[in-house]
Amino acid sequence: MTYPEASIDSHPNLFKIDFNLNKLVQKIELLNYVNPINIEQEKRNFFASKYNINPNFKYRKIDFNAHQIQQELFSQDIDSIKDETTRNFYRDVIYDYSGLIQCIETIGQGRKFYYNVLKSFGTPTEKDVENARFILHFEDESYDKEMIPAYSAPEALDYFMDFTKRYDFAFNTKLSNKITAAAMVQNNTQTLLLKKNYRYSANQLKVLANHEIGVHLVTTFNGLNQSLKIFHNGFPNNVETQEGLAVFSEYMSDCLTLYRLKELAYRVMATDSLRKGFNFCDTFDLLHNQYKLNRDESYNITLRAHRGGGFTKDYMYLTGLKKVYDYYHRNENLDTLLGGKVTLEAAPMVLKWKEEGLALENRYRNFAFDSNENSNTKLNFILQNLK
Repeated sequence: MTYPEASIDSHPNLFKIDFNLNKLVQKIELLNYVNPINIEQEKRNFFASKYNINPNFKYRKIDFNAHQIQQELFSQDIDSIKDETTRNFYRDVIYDYSGLIQCIETIGQGRKFYYNVLKSFGTPTEKDVENARFILHFEDESYDKEMIPAYSAPEALDYFMDFTKRYDFAFNTKLSNKITAAAMVQNNTQTLLLKKNYRYSANQLKVLANHEIGVHLVTTFNGLNQSLKIFHNGFPNNVETQEGLAVFSEYMSDCLTLYRLKELAYRVMATDSLRKGFNFCDTFDLLHNQYKLNRDESYNITLRAHRGGGFTKDYMYLTGLKKVYDYYHRNENLDTLLGGKVTLEAAPMVLKWKEEGLALENRYRNFAFDSNENSNTKLNFILQNLK
């Protein structure tokens, strides 16, 4: 991409630093390393043990020199960036990626990993736990045929490919047994991963299309279209905004259900259990025996929370949804948040960069954000009353 000359002239070292960071952080995608490679085998072992023996997860080896990248991150001449806001932002970028490297280095090392995760992702507050309990006290809605797992992974893939005909971006697809989600996007390789031996419901296909493609792939390709590569690699602490947008996309397209919202609430409870020192069996017991969640879902949510040694990211789906919901209802334009892997907090800076020619308008949009199609009044009541 050709950079705007006026932007380069007024920010002589910014593009150089951004280019250097882009080269350094290509392999720093935490989800590539934190998902165990023996999920299915350990699930069988755990069920065979009558939920009494903690799984022994294995992880892929790191294929980069973590120490060398740390050194190069901190050798960047950040002080040469003239604009104070931009300078402080890139300083935060370096600290953020340094923290993610520390997380990756300590995967599988128990509390050591968990403490690094706390620095990068935090943990649910008491308010977040109260919000989760508030959601969980609502009675389940009636179970309709849209919720029946009826579609194989190849059939789901056909659905997603049809959904993306409205876009002109090309991405990779892969079936995998080594992911904890039903589907996920790998940002650095522009790949949509689907869980291989999984059955998808009609509702879930719509959820995943609007979540993974409508937000995660749209922000991936909008980020690639920007001159500054940090839009693609990710702003500091962008998970909450990105997942909030993705779930809000489900809401706007009328496929968010109370069942799904409860799943996000259970994730908050599972990540909060880490703070209390719960092991895998303890968290599973909380979900399966106390909350009466079925064993497969209990296992999956527990796995997501305990992978790596304690991974708190999952509580942010609910906090992010609330923040994006409130942002939208303040009549704020969501387009700024779709420009890449950006954050709500950095939206004013992105607008400033657009005025200075440092950021481009979005190439792709999320069609779900064109109009509010949600028909579930109970969801509105819940989202309005979350603290």
